[in-house]
Amino acid sequence: MYKKEDLCKKIQEIYPDIGECGIDVDVNYDDSEDTWVVNLKSDKKELKTFLEQKDADLCMEGKQCVSLGIEINQLKDSIERMPKDS
Repeated sequence: MYKKEDLCKKIQEIYPDIGECGIDVDVNYDDSEDTWVVNLKSDKKELKTFLEQKDADLCMEGKQCVSLGIEINQLKDSIERMPKDS
């Protein structure tokens, strides 16, 4: 299996505007659920999504990143629609 930093870099390749790994985007593997947890942060807003292991594998192998792209895009859209803190 690849490291979380590798998946984080792949996300940044797809979405270069996201920012730095560990700051704007962070990924961790959840052994109990056999899934990746992707956290996306913008200012004080933060959301997370889950990426199935098989979908992450396909993307990391350079075969198909559709699921990863859809999940991250939905997360970005949700953060952008969140109200700003006053």
